[in-house]
Amino acid sequence: MAGKRSGLGDKLLLGLLRLSSRPYAGVLRLRALGYRLGLIPSHRLPRPVVSVGNLVLGGTGKTPTVAWLAARLMSQGKRVCVLSRGYGGSAEGEIRIVSDGEKLLLTPEEAGDEPCQLAGMLPGLMVVIGSNRYRAGLHALEKLNPDVFILDDGYQHLKLKRDLNLLLLDATQPFDNGLTLPGGFLREAPAAAGRADLVVCTRTPEGEGASPPVPGKPTCWTKHRLSGMIPLGGGPVSGFDAAQGPRVMAFSGIANPGAFFDGLEAVGVRPVTTLSFPDHVSYAEPEIAAILRLKTASRSTVLLTTQKDAVKLLPHADKLPGCFAVVLELEFRDSRPLEDALAALPGLGSR
Repeated sequence: MAGKRSGLGDKLLLGLLRLSSRPYAGVLRLRALGYRLGLIPSHRLPRPVVSVGNLVLGGTGKTPTVAWLAARLMSQGKRVCVLSRGYGGSAEGEIRIVSDGEKLLLTPEEAGDEPCQLAGMLPGLMVVIGSNRYRAGLHALEKLNPDVFILDDGYQHLKLKRDLNLLLLDATQPFDNGLTLPGGFLREAPAAAGRADLVVCTRTPEGEGASPPVPGKPTCWTKHRLSGMIPLGGGPVSGFDAAQGPRVMAFSGIANPGAFFDGLEAVGVRPVTTLSFPDHVSYAEPEIAAILRLKTASRSTVLLTTQKDAVKLLPHADKLPGCFAVVLELEFRDSRPLEDALAALPGLGSR
């Protein structure tokens, strides 16, 4: 599917997979139509809901976008609650409070890495997990009384109505090869982009952004910026000076590790070696041992990883001296379309 293998057998298999993409996309279109016509029930919470999601499998920058939105709304005095599925945690499927805005109540092993990462990034942010985000929202209303919800990875979660539907697309390849699973990397056909109220293009190359990928939709152009690093055991954010002289090893367990490694190069950090684990990896003894082996073999003295990985590495911090979590931020070329859309939501008009 990614084009990295092109033998005869690979082409035959890919052809069969692409044939299967059409019926798969058709089923998804019928599902979306059922929700739109009210044939499949969906529910509305009595507070504004801002959904953040994408069409392509893998990382398009949802977590930095959710963090930006939450920080923006919290700066206006709003009580913000993120509703997440809790993918990869042992409590997945249950309705659980990850953070009540004051303390973290679940571990990454229980709640999944991204909910705990968000709660750790923004003191005061409330996070609730549940496969049924409507019921999770009702639970949050009863226990936490938020002013606004952010629906994390919610583009396909049509059971919950949203007041602002944000679609994230990678500016360099917004719809990949244009095919849904299993012949492509799309969760839905490109036409599903029409449900979006506003498009946020991430990873925008310098000097680009003139042609919106979804014509007629308000569009914000953004890029990811690595802004500093934090010791794994905690501490202040520092610049990258400490990683620009010594031998550096970079590792991650995210959907797009290449973007992380390229980002390090862009800020002047040139790792002597890198290590990639599967997305949402649980860091147990075998993974820690693999990191330490490569660290020794490469004679690295500084280890760099992502904030998403760091929340799962805290129990192993004593085994990983010299390890830092790299801070990833979203940088807008012009955030006014999104700010205007937020201001138009009921009860969120104050800036």
